[in-house]
Amino acid sequence: QVQLAESGGGLVQAGGSLRLSCAASGLTFSSFAMGWFRQAPGKEREFVATISWSGGSTYYADSVKGRFTISRDKAKNTAYLQMNSLRPEDAAVYYCAAARALGIATLVVRQDKYDYWGQGTQVTVSS
Repeated sequence: QVQLAESGGGLVQAGGSLRLSCAASGLTFSSFAMGWFRQAPGKEREFVATISWSGGSTYYADSVKGRFTISRDKAKNTAYLQMNSLRPEDAAVYYCAAARALGIATLVVRQDKYDYWGQGTQVTVSS
């Protein structure tokens, strides 16, 4: 049974930082591209960042580029999202997801290409 468990969310002041973690189990972690998405109240879920299964390629939404960093630790079967310079508009439920990747540098942006999803972790940013 595949499980993706997010953690690390919470309340932070604007300008602050948080690191989200996504612990994966039940899958061959090194064969999956990983992604982070978020959904704010009243809005659709949107793409945030993705990393190839090799870890060598990453891609970000323009809204977080330069502030967020996605990474992965194969030994721990865990993906991370380091979020710096947080803004009130970053507040949302953050989801991690895993997508079977065909290539070492494959990046997956589309939500419908992801095979597994976590339950989400809440990030609140106070102004």
